[in-house]
Amino acid sequence: MVRRSCLAPRTDEENWLRNNIFQSTCTILGKVCKFVIDGGSCENIVSAEAVRKLWVKTEKHPRPYRSAWLQKGGEVTVSQRALILFSMGSNYKDEIWCDVVNMDACHLLLGRPWQHDRKVHHDGFKNTYSFDFNGTKIVLLQSKPTEKSKLPEDNANLLTYAKFELELEESEMVNVLVGKETSVELEVPEAAAPLISEFGDVFPEELPEGLPPLRDIQHHIDLEPGAMLPNKPHYRMSPTEHEELRRQVEELHSKGHIRESLSPCAVPALLIPKKDGTWRMCVDSRAINKITVRYHFPIPKLDDLLDQLGGAIVFTKLDLKSGYHQIRIRPGDEWKTAFKTREGLYEWLVMPFGLSNAPSTFMRVMNQAL
Repeated sequence: MVRRSCLAPRTDEENWLRNNIFQSTCTILGKVCKFVIDGGSCENIVSAEAVRKLWVKTEKHPRPYRSAWLQKGGEVTVSQRALILFSMGSNYKDEIWCDVVNMDACHLLLGRPWQHDRKVHHDGFKNTYSFDFNGTKIVLLQSKPTEKSKLPEDNANLLTYAKFELELEESEMVNVLVGKETSVELEVPEAAAPLISEFGDVFPEELPEGLPPLRDIQHHIDLEPGAMLPNKPHYRMSPTEHEELRRQVEELHSKGHIRESLSPCAVPALLIPKKDGTWRMCVDSRAINKITVRYHFPIPKLDDLLDQLGGAIVFTKLDLKSGYHQIRIRPGDEWKTAFKTREGLYEWLVMPFGLSNAPSTFMRVMNQAL
């Protein structure tokens, strides 16, 4: 099934349709994903990695089973399933139940259930799949596989984690070079030390407690008239992740950046891993962004900035400490920023990351300040 697509022999330019299983790309929750059509699969399948990265909700499988063909290295137990909403082009948007399985060949595998339910016809010579969907003729064309460039044998190879595990199993000895990120602490020049000491209040390690001043520019959130307000459930998390989210929410609450809310709309909060191994709290604002009126304030183009720097010798860099949190939400718009955790509902009093017009608001503040 999936392993056939991985282990299929490579062919010449003329016979690639003859010797390759059907594969192409689709969109799942706004992300481009690789999918495979395999009539030999008795189930529709989604990779566990895609489910995790896209935060797809899963549920217990009504009929758990074991399979020895989905992943090399022994049997796997299939105990979870997920309802996957995907699209191909502008005319085909569908949702199907998929079993959640660890696999590397693709993100989504469309098996016999999908082919049966959509009454799909397969052209074996062209390797195309066609069917009628809501009165529209849909024809799926295979993407031509691209052959990755080979590294010289005397060079080190870059491996995915799954391939590395396979190499460990098949080789008697493996030498691994692991890169580790290090930070270099730069010493402050002696000439600059008195200046930094004199204006120490401008360079705080943390922002002062409480709200920033209400400046001329606040972040506005204007919703489209008649739009349905989102009310999304909070995300499930491990106990460790939940405790970290609770800690960060309490910290923001103590600083006065958020407050408890009675908003009629809400989106979930989540944690994103940072490079240093810690977590950053974010809010999944996609649902509220969809119904927000966009304001297209001009953002500087990189080419224009480089032209202005031509011939310059001395450069000055300004880096704000939590710059977004130094901008207030327009009074009366706070309820539109509400987010959920397991403990409750909160709303922002300062501008958070992730809102559709936030970069424009920040640019307006910078233009006014400079």
